[in-house]
Amino acid sequence: MKLVFATSNLNKLKEIQALVPDHIQLISLADIGCTEEIPENSPTIEGNAIEKANYVKKHYGYDCFADDTGLEVEALNGEPGVYSARYAGKEKDANANMDKLLNKLENINNRSAQFKTVIALVLNGKVETFTGICSGIITHEKKGEKGFGYDPIFRPKEHKETFAQLSLIEKNKISHRGRAIQQLISYLK
Repeated sequence: MKLVFATSNLNKLKEIQALVPDHIQLISLADIGCTEEIPENSPTIEGNAIEKANYVKKHYGYDCFADDTGLEVEALNGEPGVYSARYAGKEKDANANMDKLLNKLENINNRSAQFKTVIALVLNGKVETFTGICSGIITHEKKGEKGFGYDPIFRPKEHKETFAQLSLIEKNKISHRGRAIQQLISYLK
């Protein structure tokens, strides 16, 4: 089975490709000639995932899935949430995003947070969604060189290391994206 994964993020593509079984071949946006930035106008993570998947189906004709992920910090009423990638500006600079978040939390004791991923699948004219959540805390400083985005400052519950300190295999077992993709894989079987 061939499925388009509606992302331009090569880190995400690598993460997801490691999770899907061999009989599912992922095709990237570049593979279908989609080079434009796909709109994300929804005020919700779920809405953005659905919007991206529908865009690819409408403009390119391929069944596909898209995801949207947000980091939701309890003490900041769910910020940065749907704006996670562009929290510090439309440049989508991961270090600037982490610095802004760490500054906002500087004098706050409650550092509880969760990553939330919603995957929207457009297949055979139907839309299905799958949600994965990983709870944890925001650390006081960046640790680790692996991963991407907020991984250096997010430590999942019951772990002593941030996502950026875990191997891809370890991260995929417990991550929000890993949990959502497992639901997608079960559905596709």
